[in-house]
Amino acid sequence: MPTIYLSPSTQEYNLYYDGNGSEEYYMNLIADAMEPYLTASGIAYVRNTPQMTAASSIQASNAGNYDVHLALHSNAAPESLSGQLTGIDVYYSPNSERGRRLADILAANLKAVYYDPTKVQTRTTTSIGEVARTRAPAVLLELGYHDNPTDAAWIRANINAIARNLVYSLTEYFGIPFIEPEPISQGTVDITSGSLNIRSAPSLSAPVIASAYDGDTVTILGEWDGWYVVRYNNLDGYARSEYITRNYN
Repeated sequence: MPTIYLSPSTQEYNLYYDGNGSEEYYMNLIADAMEPYLTASGIAYVRNTPQMTAASSIQASNAGNYDVHLALHSNAAPESLSGQLTGIDVYYSPNSERGRRLADILAANLKAVYYDPTKVQTRTTTSIGEVARTRAPAVLLELGYHDNPTDAAWIRANINAIARNLVYSLTEYFGIPFIEPEPISQGTVDITSGSLNIRSAPSLSAPVIASAYDGDTVTILGEWDGWYVVRYNNLDGYARSEYITRNYN
């Protein structure tokens, strides 16, 4: 199962145009809203904290083994153009083919939720640390200009839509199904012999990453086309739903 490092902005002093909230505040709201979609879709994540910096976020990301580093930011125009610019920029390293592919997917899907699709674009960078200095394929999103009233209003009104869109793009990148969140529940393995295979993808040909036995308890994180996304012994994977009895109490 894929694992990402999720890095919302730690820039608490970058206030929105009206002083009501900061870049750090709103990007963390988006990250909060992403978590149920990530869990339901079988994407594990580790997240930075508001007390961290870009440098310590890079360090923490590089200390782990992540499939993607995703940084969430909002933009501000140069002082001479303050409040005049709008648009979404999706940054990636020109030296990362996987970063470019993820950036292209994110940009294409964000056009469906941003009010001016012509202003959603990908850009290369060799100077932004969270793109240039991370071991994992990385993308940094500038989700509109927080010094522009129209962009700020769009961000504030679309926290969940943005979060859902970003996770949808991640599932497209990883080649796994996007699954809507549902209440997490417990289930009991119900087989007559042998073991229940827990796989890395919802396919009978996908690698087996764990085995569960009759009577074992699993946590059901999501459901898709006859498969459950399950957590078993701190490992997430997919298992056929007909061999698990969901416990509703």
